[in-house]
Amino acid sequence: MMRKALAATALVFALSVPAAAKEVVDVADLVETHGPAVVNISTTKLVKRGAEGFPFQMPEEEDMQEFFRRFFPGGSGGPMQEIPARGAGSGFIVSSDGYILTNAHVVKGADEVVVKLIDKRTFNAKVVGADSRTDVAVIKITASNLPAVKLGDPARLRVGEAVAAIGSPFGFENSVTAGIVSAKGRSLPSESYVPYIQTDVPINPGNSGGPLFNMRGEVIGINSQIY
Repeated sequence: MMRKALAATALVFALSVPAAAKEVVDVADLVETHGPAVVNISTTKLVKRGAEGFPFQMPEEEDMQEFFRRFFPGGSGGPMQEIPARGAGSGFIVSSDGYILTNAHVVKGADEVVVKLIDKRTFNAKVVGADSRTDVAVIKITASNLPAVKLGDPARLRVGEAVAAIGSPFGFENSVTAGIVSAKGRSLPSESYVPYIQTDVPINPGNSGGPLFNMRGEVIGINSQIY
């Protein structure tokens, strides 16, 4: 099931363009049916900082210590402290027993991953696997009888086809936006390994890892980048 899920999804990036009048796509039925399978993901990563303000430990070399004292007089390289850094993203359930797809960068380095469902239940999640090259990760929660998405074939996607994204931009859970497929097989300047689907669907921070649906209610991509 996981192999099929990974093979059946493509990465998506949204290109910001000036707003223009366009036909409104009615996705109410799609959202009502498949929205419950979209989840909010919160992460916590413990970041080490110097006790007096340094975000790093004072180097041992004497000349480097002198350099840091001169240019960063507020710190003295004391004991390191662990500060929680929090992040957020989206994901979608691909099997009723709790497997979830998201972006690898959403859960990268996280010490804690928490999944929140549409019914407000929360679960601690385990990262089953992640691939930084494709920016795809699989996480797992301990639950059963969960709503799961249907997976489509991104190869059958047509330029100009209507699509919709569901996610948690800025932490606002299960927000819905819609648009069209602008292009297929795009490659980004910093990404040469994976072809992207370009869309004009409005996507914001927090949407990363969420699904892109076609109008048949099938997931055909994972929202990943904003330009």
